[in-house]
Amino acid sequence: MKTIHIGGVPEHFNLAWYLALKNGDFKNAGINLRWRDYHSGTGAMSKALRDGEIDMAVILTEGIIKDIVDGNPSRIIQTFVQTPLIWGIHVAYNSTYQNIEDLKGTKAAISRYGSGSHLMAYINAKNNHWNTETDLNFEVIKNLDGAVAGLTKGKADYFLWEKFMTKPIVDKGIFRRIGNCPTPWPCFVIAVRNESLELYKDEIRTILKIINNLTIGFKEIPNIDGIIAERYSQKIEDVQEWLSLTEWSQELINEATINDIQNQLLALNIISNKRNYSELVSII
Repeated sequence: MKTIHIGGVPEHFNLAWYLALKNGDFKNAGINLRWRDYHSGTGAMSKALRDGEIDMAVILTEGIIKDIVDGNPSRIIQTFVQTPLIWGIHVAYNSTYQNIEDLKGTKAAISRYGSGSHLMAYINAKNNHWNTETDLNFEVIKNLDGAVAGLTKGKADYFLWEKFMTKPIVDKGIFRRIGNCPTPWPCFVIAVRNESLELYKDEIRTILKIINNLTIGFKEIPNIDGIIAERYSQKIEDVQEWLSLTEWSQELINEATINDIQNQLLALNIISNKRNYSELVSII
């Protein structure tokens, strides 16, 4: 039985992986799939792919594209979540900031450079016609717990993170959400190290088949809203809203979307050059 290591954020988007692992679906197919949670997100997973700590990652689209352009020896093999990620723009509850324009020139908390929270700060700046060279400043806070401490203590002024995962923090009066910033592209893809793809191509095909069979009918799983609410400490109405807004994918991201993302990242100076479609994706 071959062992394959995969990483992802411990969020509701990835519950299907947990359910498949719990059900023994991968072991029944002769694969020892080992899941690792990455609380600090895409930047940490990109590094883990580079370092060979994991073979695969369920990772933010813009983050892995940037890192492959920068030399990460990996390829995207499938879109995992087709719909945009809705990033909430958060400030400390007692902050004087009332709207997004108040944040111009202040300090954004980011999990690490190259992370989704970092890249989306640029997208938010562009959406609001800020100067990305003078109106953006950053404080590295590692993860969501770090953001809570950083904003509360005034080390940073605002923080972008998926709005449903931060909703309990808003409900507790720790954060205030003053706006949203949806990704203008599908939010999550599955990426694989090139070396792992050569070694485990058949096993990776089987992994995709198993997870895709589950995500196709994910919303029809009995009491799935209750399962998500309990596991991720969410209100049932918030989970139901999230489910209504979220669509999984079983297809490879197309060339037009890859080009559009690269064009936007290039315009923001997040990447310095573009790669061909074949350098970013692999058809398996």
